[in-house]
Amino acid sequence: MRCRTLLVVNGGRQPDRDSEGDAPLERAALRVNRSLAIPLDELEWRFTTSGGPGGQHANRSSTRAEVRFDVERSAALGPRQRARLIERLGPTVRAASGAERSQARNRDLALRRLADRLASALHVERTRLPTRPTSAARARRLDDKRRQSTRKQERSARRDDTD
Repeated sequence: MRCRTLLVVNGGRQPDRDSEGDAPLERAALRVNRSLAIPLDELEWRFTTSGGPGGQHANRSSTRAEVRFDVERSAALGPRQRARLIERLGPTVRAASGAERSQARNRDLALRRLADRLASALHVERTRLPTRPTSAARARRLDDKRRQSTRKQERSARRDDTD
């Protein structure tokens, strides 16, 4: 399942101003699905050096990004969402990315992976409603049964004749 990752700042409205009115207060969130947006301050980040080729840059730069989300302590989740995530993913959810050379791109990839994991865990499969066979399907089935029955009767009649 592929979900769109969207960073929403202050619900899409203009940023609020602080008490003096000069600096905007931004409350950014990671949009997982229609019913869930996780505030970015609930996410914990860790940056380490990424392995693999790249020479001195790879050995010295902390470009690998790992994001951690604590499901049990989150205020953004409802009780059903929390229970479903704990059941499917556990009390903490982690996502990491070290594929890119840039820390900013790895951050975006890690956020996208986290949102995808959360969205797929929250997805509820619709229950199948049993349908009744149509009258044409019933007629086809009975016709096939009759045809098969006569075919087998003809075979047994031939065997009796040869004895």
